Amino acid sequence: MSQTILYLAHVDESGENPPKAAYDALGAAVDITTQLGATITIGLIGENIHSAAQAVAATGAKIYGVQGPDFAQPRYASDAAAVETIFRATSPQIVIAPHTSRFARALPGVAKRLKGSIDTHLTALEISNGALTAKRWFYRQRIEVSLQRDARPWILLLDFGCHQPWCAAPTQPDLQLLDVALPPEAKRTKFIGIRTPSSGAQTVRPDAHLLFVAGAGWTKKQSDGKTHAAEAESLILQFLQNSVASLGGSKSLVDQSGESQEVLRFMTHLNQVGQTGSTPRHPKGLSTCCHGEEPHVVGWRFINERRAINLDPNCGWARGKADVLYVADAFQVMQKLNALLAEKQHLKEPASATA
Repeated sequence: MSQTILYLAHVDESGENPPKAAYDALGAAVDITTQLGATITIGLIGENIHSAAQAVAATGAKIYGVQGPDFAQPRYASDAAAVETIFRATSPQIVIAPHTSRFARALPGVAKRLKGSIDTHLTALEISNGALTAKRWFYRQRIEVSLQRDARPWILLLDFGCHQPWCAAPTQPDLQLLDVALPPEAKRTKFIGIRTPSSGAQTVRPDAHLLFVAGAGWTKKQSDGKTHAAEAESLILQFLQNSVASLGGSKSLVDQSGESQEVLRFMTHLNQVGQTGSTPRHPKGLSTCCHGEEPHVVGWRFINERRAINLDPNCGWARGKADVLYVADAFQVMQKLNALLAEKQHLKEPASATA
């Protein structure tokens, strides 16, 4: 009997379209459906899902939706009830969804209710010997594990940036709306609002094209025998503002705050990249004042193009860990780079004003 695959998505903060991660997961779901010769259905959740349904309708799949004010914002009780209702209507063996904070919160409970299984933070889905295989990393991205399960339904949450996004022009969907009656106790959690840092204060930008990583060398003594932490802060913040890059940091730099050393005040453990930090997936990366040791470089494994600035021509980056190494003073390089970016921005301003 042909398997049924359910692809799940919810609308993003705009209230209309799926998040970017949803298109990656949809691309994986369509590929797996084709390889297994299975049937795919789509489930959508949100306050108004019509735009989202049009965005994914070109798959040709039947779309089931749950919409209304009760499903506008993330909430475990309402999201779990909506997913369970969609599941009852489709009876899938495999469920594929993007690993968003909303689904990571609700779907484990749904898997328990349905007596199924769930795997999160997956980085690849493929067919091996005719069976679906899911892959993910363990031990800070040092061990890759392949998973196959007999339990059904099997819910798979795919990380963002791990599959080619599905793309097609919007079209009219084959949409069926489902009713979900929420009891009063499912509405006890109330959404108040979203608090975010200002754009100038935000340094972690997952969607940025460039990852800029600062190492401990920024706060060490320079050629004049003195430290220049204040100048380093100014150069880095100016670059982040002009380039809209995401900021990363080496462990040695973010740990300095607890060692009574001069620090970059905007750098926290949230910026840490490496074996004990994050593993970003930006298209390009620029490392500065960092020697490129293996515990740090392991966090760069998914960066497509790597460049580094370091005064040491024998640093780790020079040993095949970077595509390009600039043997230079990072302070001087960043001053020049900021000047070029400022000039470029200045040339754009008249055209913007005219438009």
